[in-house]
Amino acid sequence: MSVKRLPPGATIGILGNGQLGRMAALAAARLGYRTHSFGPEADAPAAQVSSVATVGDYRDKAALNAFFAACDVVTYEFENIPLEALGGVAKASNTPLYPSAKVLAICQDRLAEKTFLNRIGIATAPFARVRNRHDLEMALAHLGRPAVLKTTRMGYDGKGQIKIGSKTPIDVAMAVLKGQEGILEGFVDFEREISVVIARGRGQIASYVPVENRHAHHILDETFAPAPVSRAVAQQAEAIAHLVAAKLALVGVLAVEMFVTRKGRVLVNELAPRPHNSGHWTIDACPASQFDQQIRAVAGLPLGDPERHSDARMKNLIGDEVRKVPGLLADPHAIVHLYGKAEPRPGRKMGHVVWLAKKGSSARG
Repeated sequence: MSVKRLPPGATIGILGNGQLGRMAALAAARLGYRTHSFGPEADAPAAQVSSVATVGDYRDKAALNAFFAACDVVTYEFENIPLEALGGVAKASNTPLYPSAKVLAICQDRLAEKTFLNRIGIATAPFARVRNRHDLEMALAHLGRPAVLKTTRMGYDGKGQIKIGSKTPIDVAMAVLKGQEGILEGFVDFEREISVVIARGRGQIASYVPVENRHAHHILDETFAPAPVSRAVAQQAEAIAHLVAAKLALVGVLAVEMFVTRKGRVLVNELAPRPHNSGHWTIDACPASQFDQQIRAVAGLPLGDPERHSDARMKNLIGDEVRKVPGLLADPHAIVHLYGKAEPRPGRKMGHVVWLAKKGSSARG
C-alpha cells in the first residue's frame, strides 16, 4: 500500500459536510492542513470550519470534477454517496480517494457487505435478498419471525427498516422498501451492541477498545468505553475489525458494529468506512482521536496512539436535548461538543457530551 505523504498546507477534500466532516476538518487544521468540504447544504457543520466549502449535488459530475481537482486527497464522512457519479470522477482524477471506491461499494450496500463478510469467514445474522413480495414470503419461511427487513441502500438511524413480528402484514413490511431492493435479516437475540473503530494507513493499523452502544428510537444515544465484556469477547471483536480492515485494504478509518449474543458469540451487524458516532469519545479520552487517525491515514502520516488514558461515557444531544446545554456547561466534568446546527429537529444530532473517569473505573454516570 503506497500512500503519498502530504506536506503541511496541502488540501484534504471531505465529501459530506455534516458533523463528522466538521470534526475531521478541525483535526486536519491541528496538523497544518487545509480542508475543502463538499455537500448539498450551505452553512453546514463542516462548511463552517473548512478552508473552502463547495455547495453541490453529489450527482453533479462537473462540480465533483472541480472539487477533486482542487484537492490533494479526498476522503468522506458518510458512505451514502452515489457511487455511479463518484466512481467515474475518482477514476479519471489523479486525486486519490480514501477509503477507495471499492470499499465504498461494499459498505453502502447491505447485501454486498454481508456477502463480503461471510466470504472472509466473519459471522453475521442470517440474511436473504428481497426484490419482491414472493422473495419476502420465501425468506420469512426460511428465517422465521421476528426478522428485520431493510433497504440495501441509504438506510441509517433506523430509516428504511422494519421489524417483522408475528402479526406484521407482508404489505406493511414491503411498503418500507418503496420499490427498492431489500435484505431480510434473521433476528438476533443479543446481550449488547458493541463497536470497534479501527484505522489503517502506511502499513500501520491501530484500533480503539471495543465500546458498548445503547440506542433510543434506533439512534445511538450513549456509548460507554470500554464495553463491559469479557477479555475473550473483546479480543474476538478486535480480531474481527483487524481482519475486515486488512481484507478491504483500508486506508482511513472504519467502524465495525457488532452484536454480542447471550452465549458470547460476536456477529457483525454493519460496517461504516469513516469515523463513527460511537468513536466521538476518542477526542477527549485518547492521545489520537478517530478524526486524527482519519487525517493521518489519508495524508500518509504515521498513525497516532489509540490507547485511552481515561474511561468515557458519551451522550448524544438529539433534537431538543440540545436545550440541556446550559446545565451541562455548568457541570465542570462535562465536555460539550456542539455541531453548529441552528435548528433542533426530532432525531437530529445537535452535539454530544463526554464524561471521563479514571481508567479502570466506571464512566457510566
